[in-house]
Amino acid sequence: MKKVLLPLAVLVPFTLYSFWVIHLRGYFGFIDVAWREPWGGQIFLDLCIAMFLIASFIRRDAPKHGISPWPYLVAIPALGSIAVLAYFVHRGVRSRA
Repeated sequence: MKKVLLPLAVLVPFTLYSFWVIHLRGYFGFIDVAWREPWGGQIFLDLCIAMFLIASFIRRDAPKHGISPWPYLVAIPALGSIAVLAYFVHRGVRSRA
């Protein structure tokens, strides 16, 4: 149960917050900060590296749990952590079945 509830408890509020920020600043609003501020650029690069590493993990881990990794690997560049959290929710549900 914990394997589903914890990622779900993060996924729902984080997704709502993300869509609120996108509504206010636009989908590519972060690019302005990343280009303008060195810290913004560093955080963006750090996020890209982290998403690459987690995508590599998902690619290897998903088949072990009977999950196709491709929907999540395609969604990661567009949705970032939302796609990763969705994978962990799916994985938790799948492990309970």
